[in-house]
Amino acid sequence: MPLSGEGPLGAGVLNTSVPHIARVYDYWLGGKDNFAADRDLAEKFMRADPLVTAGVRSNRAFLGRAVHYLVADAGIRQFLDIGTGIPTANNTHEVAQRAAPSARVVYVDNDPIVLTHARALLASDPAGATDYVDADLRDTGAILAAAARTLDFTQPIAVMLIGVLHCIPDEDHPGQVVATLMGAVPPGSYLALSHPAADIHAEEMAAGAAMMNQAMAGTITFRTRPQVAAFFDRLELVEPGLVSTTQWRPGPGVSPKPLPGWVGLARKA
Repeated sequence: MPLSGEGPLGAGVLNTSVPHIARVYDYWLGGKDNFAADRDLAEKFMRADPLVTAGVRSNRAFLGRAVHYLVADAGIRQFLDIGTGIPTANNTHEVAQRAAPSARVVYVDNDPIVLTHARALLASDPAGATDYVDADLRDTGAILAAAARTLDFTQPIAVMLIGVLHCIPDEDHPGQVVATLMGAVPPGSYLALSHPAADIHAEEMAAGAAMMNQAMAGTITFRTRPQVAAFFDRLELVEPGLVSTTQWRPGPGVSPKPLPGWVGLARKA
């Protein structure tokens, strides 16, 4: 889910008259933790790109499949989930702890509504642990220091950046943010990443992005497949590689028709 505060650097000041990307996504996911301004912008985007709701829900489904793979197939027991978004069904710790009750998860976001719901709803299995960090994705030092209260950085960690990097403009060097996070975790760790695509349904996505950037306090940047691929520099992509959300290990009944989002999971050697 997205991470971006009400101000340009995520000040965490609640202003319900200005649309907020976490609450817009909550509306697209069928949630109730949104306001009139969020719903109005969400509906406008849906008119510009009727596939946006399917894309957002497919992105959420990718999160579940990726976490299950990481626990069941890769043996991961620690997760750093940055850009948590407003909690919904099948959150990272729920998927992980169903397969491994001892899994430990640190959630990071900087929206006050997200943090309130996270603390109230994201209850860990007694055998594992969850923690919640109030921080901006760009403040990697604060995130890593706080995460170390719960996670053991000598053991593999899955860094989850699901639907969040588009909140970081190019001038804030999102590639360096990712490199710093992955540089802090040991070999055998993973990066799970999803990102809205600028080159699938390109005209509709461009129109939607322009609309959101005009309405919100912060800005969003949709990116092409080569731009998203650069975030996986020096990491080993798990099959099927960097693909549309519907094409990453889809379950039964999932249409392979591409939706406007790139997703991938990669291992640090």
